[in-house]
Amino acid sequence: MAYLRQNVWELGGDWADPILWYARGVGAMKALPLAEPSAWRFYGAMHGFLSPLWKELGYLSKTDKLPSSGLQKQFWKQCQHGSWYFLPWHRGYLIAFEATVRAEIVKLGGPSDWALPYWNYFKAGESALPPAFASADWPDGKGNNPLFVIQRYGPNNDGNVYVPLNEVNLNALTDPDFTGVASGGSPGFGGVDTGFMHSGTVHGGLETQPHDYVHGLVGGSNPKNTQQPGLMSDPDSAGLDPIFWLHHGNIDRLWEVWRQNPASHLNPTDPKWLGGPASHGGRAFMMPMPDGTTWTYKPSDMVDLAALGYSYDDYSEAVAVPAPAVRLEALGFTVSAGEKAAGAHIMKAQNSVEMVGATKGAVSVVGTDIATSVVLDKTVRQKVSASLTPGLGKTAPDRVFLNLENVRGTVDSTAFHVYVGIPDGSSPSDHPELLAGSIALFGVRKASQPDEEHGGEGLTFVLEITKIVDKLHIDNSLDVDSLNVRLVPIHEVSKDANVSVGRISIYRQGLSG
Repeated sequence: MAYLRQNVWELGGDWADPILWYARGVGAMKALPLAEPSAWRFYGAMHGFLSPLWKELGYLSKTDKLPSSGLQKQFWKQCQHGSWYFLPWHRGYLIAFEATVRAEIVKLGGPSDWALPYWNYFKAGESALPPAFASADWPDGKGNNPLFVIQRYGPNNDGNVYVPLNEVNLNALTDPDFTGVASGGSPGFGGVDTGFMHSGTVHGGLETQPHDYVHGLVGGSNPKNTQQPGLMSDPDSAGLDPIFWLHHGNIDRLWEVWRQNPASHLNPTDPKWLGGPASHGGRAFMMPMPDGTTWTYKPSDMVDLAALGYSYDDYSEAVAVPAPAVRLEALGFTVSAGEKAAGAHIMKAQNSVEMVGATKGAVSVVGTDIATSVVLDKTVRQKVSASLTPGLGKTAPDRVFLNLENVRGTVDSTAFHVYVGIPDGSSPSDHPELLAGSIALFGVRKASQPDEEHGGEGLTFVLEITKIVDKLHIDNSLDVDSLNVRLVPIHEVSKDANVSVGRISIYRQGLSG
């Protein structure tokens, strides 16, 4: 049977049948004990599990019996982040979860063709939390809506949950490569080459935006204790929130949107990606299925939706994504009609990555506006300028990236805007054109702990600032010794959050030389 995943806002009502049955299925899973592989909390722990955090949030009690160590080792703490496995692992996770919910729905007399809805927050009028998730009440009862959780605080930490559209973007859809680099250039649409990576350092383009940012802003922080995250804000609790699955439905859909340009947007063909981490000595991806079996899968199994038995009702872009040819024309390059149509050569063979400059030390993120500057190497900066100038021998202009390296902290819901090149004495709010991007520190607590997988080296976020650098070049303002960088948190960051950026650096990525 083929299943159709539909936009939650376009089902015909707040409690349309697919959502009502989702609530009933979730309620049935929540009634199961933690140690049962079909239980709600068991599935949440497959994404991440931290006993003290679950106890603090009220999801683990002294009377709960944990699964056997064998089951935990097999299934729990699998989520792939900061990895080129991010998208295929989560696709399999969604499929197994959807099948488990559907099995519970069928037991309750519901439809055997039920499919998980998705939340496309980019669409006009649909950025608010779907109403069925916002009320403690539901049609089947008062005060016990399985889709409602208290620990969902929103971007203002006031319980009003929505996705601010001016702070999220689909820039990742313009990246021509699925796999990127961990050396300062583009991390790619889908992430960098890794083994099994439960908490990787460098997040890919789609993972950074919108994935991480939506997680951080939907979850928020407890206004009475800003050190306590909302469920969605922390990878170790995110799978406990019913909206998690609709958010990831949209992320999974966006992978297919990117693939709508099959001539250039190709999934990896590297055997290490196709075979998954188990093909080179790592842990296999495994899911418990509702019939009691174990499903073991690899990325090569995740690339064909038709073979997987499901599809989405819409593969269009919710916001306009500029064509690469627009950039070339703005810089004065000659672009043929054929190149406009195909997007040809715009970023082809740009495999040379070189540092343009970096801050002299770490940057502490405290307060509401943190200013610093990146010192530029004159020779490398001139290479960037030359690549942006038609007729100087380059066939494609450089792309330029701002790296926030080794970001550490204790509060995953921390989020901030990053501006580049704001004139001295000016307010960032007066220069939206200089916004490099917005990031949420989803996973930073775990990545900052010295006893975790990466020894406390933190997270690294990569923001493409090509558009800003292009404008500086066109305005003859790129001949500078340094570029100002401003970090503007969406909420004041306290000293207790221990947020710091190890280094802010700028890299060029272009043709060799």
